[in-house]
Amino acid sequence: MSKNKTKNRASRNEMSNNEAPKDEGSKNARSTLQEHAMHKQEQSVQRKEREKRRRKPDQRIRRTCERLGSALLTLIQEKPIDDVTVQDVLVRASVGRSTFYLHFRDKNDLLLSQLEGFLKIMSTALSVRKEVSPRVVPVAELFAHIGNQNKLYRALADSGRLNDFFDLAQGYFARGIERRLTESNRLSSIQQRELAARACALAGSLLSLLRWWLDRGEKESPRTMDDLFHRMVWNGFQ
Repeated sequence: MSKNKTKNRASRNEMSNNEAPKDEGSKNARSTLQEHAMHKQEQSVQRKEREKRRRKPDQRIRRTCERLGSALLTLIQEKPIDDVTVQDVLVRASVGRSTFYLHFRDKNDLLLSQLEGFLKIMSTALSVRKEVSPRVVPVAELFAHIGNQNKLYRALADSGRLNDFFDLAQGYFARGIERRLTESNRLSSIQQRELAARACALAGSLLSLLRWWLDRGEKESPRTMDDLFHRMVWNGFQ
């Protein structure tokens, strides 16, 4: 009996010794996982902080450029563009001269950036918002906006810069129309090269229609002009 008890105690001790490393290994594994999780969490926080730091300068730059652009567009509706100076823009926008020249060469460069921003938004609006319609250009919105900014249109015309605007617009709207025609899947039988040519022609028609509408005193509504243009578009593909 005594011998059996001694054997049992020895066996239990051996089992206890064998299990101890397993428990320690399990604890170490959990500890390693926790450390790994904490490390990943710290990395995630650090990454978000870096992204915030990167965004802040971008946001500041964007706001500064918006202030400068808004100031210039307001000024050229108050007096001839050629009479507006960089200093006038700086005073109106409350921006320093050195900051201005970090982003723009002169007032014409600033004006160009404003026109390009407007054209980019208008020419891609339908694709960006994934509008499901046969429209290839937001004509109603475009005409309404330019009609409301008639002073700016006249300022560009009086300064001899209107043709530059239309040349710029031609490229933007040609690309935007081509993208919409491709997205429509209604013209899959037409080769891409021909589609690009047609888009270029339609962009020219759009701008001619805009000139005609403005020169006649905007007698038709923007919605009516939208319908007219898109009848021209799709009738041309029949």
